[in-house]
Amino acid sequence: MKEIIAIIRPNKMTQTKDVLNALGFPAMTAQRVMGRGKQKAIIGEVSFDIQNEALLKEEGSMRYIPKRLISLIVPDEDVSLIVEAIMRVNQTGQNGDGKLFVCPVDEAVRVRTNERGTKALI
Repeated sequence: MKEIIAIIRPNKMTQTKDVLNALGFPAMTAQRVMGRGKQKAIIGEVSFDIQNEALLKEEGSMRYIPKRLISLIVPDEDVSLIVEAIMRVNQTGQNGDGKLFVCPVDEAVRVRTNERGTKALI
């Protein structure tokens, strides 16, 4: 089993959930997070009217940028499928598209039934 951790743009969350659900992976943990990498500003993440046109030409930076973190545990054989699906939905080619991490998971246990391994995931 592997844990896939995806840090994505907030405006891609619904589409990402829909694709994962369609592929048969509806179970996940999602969090609102703040962070930053190379991206130094929010481009196309929020929309509002700017009255002062001089502000449109200003370049700025933010300490942290709002993102969404998704974590899901999948069988080893499904990792490539899930990574590819998340990539296709979230890749715009611009800074801020996010990151994916794939980590090994030694054990999964369903608390209610004591099922273990991949049985605990389904």
